[in-house]
Amino acid sequence: MADDGKTGGREPAASRPRMEGYGVPKSSEGMLSWEWARERLARSHNYWLTTTRPGGAPHIMPVWGVWLDGAWYCSAGDKSRKARNLAKNPSCVVCNDNAAEAVILEGVARQLADSEIPGQVAAEYRTKYRWELQGTVFEVRPLVVFAMPEEQFPAGVTRW
Repeated sequence: MADDGKTGGREPAASRPRMEGYGVPKSSEGMLSWEWARERLARSHNYWLTTTRPGGAPHIMPVWGVWLDGAWYCSAGDKSRKARNLAKNPSCVVCNDNAAEAVILEGVARQLADSEIPGQVAAEYRTKYRWELQGTVFEVRPLVVFAMPEEQFPAGVTRW
């Protein structure tokens, strides 16, 4: 999935998810733009992060984060359940805070060394939350993203 956000990368291709029985059209008419999803990922204040416990059970927590240049960034306490889960299994799901304009990002988290944390991420986090980015910092690159907009359902359902 290619999108480098502000640097002019190509937009990921939109398609329809497989959702038999929900009336999702087969045509592209009504599909949303990548910009629609990207705006909602960027402006969300709170996010839902879902990780997997070692035994396979899901673990979901509200977290703060920043969307920048095609990736989502968050921090976690070094010994938190989410950080320990991501260390064992980096596959995760990130959702924005508005279920009526739901954006669901399935991706892979990578723990960043301090030297790898983009300065702009730390600055945006500080501005957005009036809090310093601290602890273990993760970068989540999307593998697939879904949009499930309530008011445009089912025509607006889109997959990238």
